[in-house]
Amino acid sequence: MTNNQPMTVLQFIKHYLQFSIAAVTLVIVIILQLTPLAVAGLYAMDAISLILSLPLIYRMWNDLRSGKYGIDILAATAIISAALLNQPWAAIIVVIMLSGGEALEDYAGRRAQSELRALMDRAPIMARLVKHNKVVEVKIEDIKIGDIIEVRPGDTVPVDGKIIEGSTTVDESSLTGESLPQLKKIDNSILSGSIVIDGLIRISAIHTGEDSQYQQIIKLVKQAAQTPSPFVRMADRYSIPFTIVAYFIAISVWIISGDPIRFLEVIVVATPCPLILAAPIAIISGMSRASRYGIIIKTGAALEKLATIQTIAFDKTGTLTHGTPIVDEVIVIGDHDETEILLHAASLEQVSNHILADAITKEAANRKIELIGVKDVKEQAGSGISASVNDLMVLVGHYNFMESNNIVIPKSFDQATISQTATYVAIDNNLAGVISFKDELRAESQATLNAIRKLGIRHILMLSGDNEAAAAAIAGQLGIKEYQSHLLPEDKLRIVRGITNQPVAFVGDGVNDAPVLTAATVGIALGAKGSTAASESADLVIMNDDLSYVAKAINIAKETLLVARQSIFIGIALSVGLMLIFATGKFSPVAGALIQEVVDVIVIFNALRAHTDKKFII
Repeated sequence: MTNNQPMTVLQFIKHYLQFSIAAVTLVIVIILQLTPLAVAGLYAMDAISLILSLPLIYRMWNDLRSGKYGIDILAATAIISAALLNQPWAAIIVVIMLSGGEALEDYAGRRAQSELRALMDRAPIMARLVKHNKVVEVKIEDIKIGDIIEVRPGDTVPVDGKIIEGSTTVDESSLTGESLPQLKKIDNSILSGSIVIDGLIRISAIHTGEDSQYQQIIKLVKQAAQTPSPFVRMADRYSIPFTIVAYFIAISVWIISGDPIRFLEVIVVATPCPLILAAPIAIISGMSRASRYGIIIKTGAALEKLATIQTIAFDKTGTLTHGTPIVDEVIVIGDHDETEILLHAASLEQVSNHILADAITKEAANRKIELIGVKDVKEQAGSGISASVNDLMVLVGHYNFMESNNIVIPKSFDQATISQTATYVAIDNNLAGVISFKDELRAESQATLNAIRKLGIRHILMLSGDNEAAAAAIAGQLGIKEYQSHLLPEDKLRIVRGITNQPVAFVGDGVNDAPVLTAATVGIALGAKGSTAASESADLVIMNDDLSYVAKAINIAKETLLVARQSIFIGIALSVGLMLIFATGKFSPVAGALIQEVVDVIVIFNALRAHTDKKFII
């Protein structure tokens, strides 16, 4: 059974065995009351209540040994006391409510999924090994350092290597966070997991498959998963004072009256079912409310943690930005103008499927530039394209493409001043212009950060694999004072783990974010656009490709936690009041157990308010 499939009746019984046995036992004993086996049924119910309390007693014992004092102590005391004092109805009701609360709590956690499945599915399995001038497919684990590997357009690079033949443009966004395609030529290193966009290359392996970048990411996810952030069940935070009050009242009336039933009468109404039920029901309601907006919160623990975060860190590419290049600037060289440069460049690029070609043609369309036909098109994979436009030879491509075609470059032009990803345009054998690109900021990014600050989160930082110039530009536009660039997955992991202002949430997408999404107190993935690996590793997945839903998720979490706490305090107040009333000895333990059900209903209805939508403007 997968997490997306509903449980069958048999699966429900198997998974929630304690609750199922208690409920079936109660129904059977009620039926037996109409037969001569009524007394035997009561004894059987008593015995079953004691048996069902054994896991609770074991857990209580372990808590005591480790110095923890949870609400299980009161529940175990109530069940055992009721069974020993021949109050089977009270015992079974307490068991049902207790196990029912735990079942609800468990249900909230069953939506979690495996973090590694998507990573393993995408990991390269085979590679093209060049051996004796022949290309043969081999398993990744068979590759040795120094082996020659052929990588074709569309392939995922199988191992880390150095290019020894050919040039190409690669997509490294899923590994480094670098949003724009990167030119790779001879002697350049290339990471496993990169996707070759164009151009056939041959690389010399510098790492084995096991030690290459992609497998290192998988290892980081595994390590992070083994050291999850600590989490304390909400009800346990209030358990010690509540338990002390309950035992004080119960023991006091027993000593004064000399009747152990009086002890049971108090303990039954002190049974912390409201404490157990309030938080899970409120949290499930909050999770359901979030799901209406396409916000998938995998566990109740994740929602609780999200409500308390003090720091939020954002990946840049594909999170604060769209992750796709757009034209930033057209730099004119010589006696040309921007329209002329875009006209010639876009006319060539309209026949190319390169990601930067798409950005150029879109910019020309936005400026309403009508493209013209081209002749004698020649494309050099990974470098550039040339063609005849109105009888003029036009070249569009990388800087080295210009040099290799002996394009005249003015002495006044300084290549070092071009810090962004760029395409060079030559007309009639002379460098005519440079088209630079940037990663476009999401329209909702600024409003989202403002909303997050209003929710009380002051520590905001940005972590990026992009270059310093690109990261600084985005951070400046958004007013983010703390940012870091040139980061690999292990760098992001180290930074997030080193943040002192905990708990911390991390928002990202892409395979490169998977380890840090797992390691953060709360990992949030933009799942509509991000990789499956990121979605699997995260605690929350935003299905809509809209960053503002991060602020909405935090708001829902805070409101849900507020309702849960209110419900717990209402339950505590009502239980303490009932303890004082039942201390008079005027009501039976069974009456106490039934009245406690009324308290449970009140708490449940209050907790369900977490499902109610409230206006939240971003």
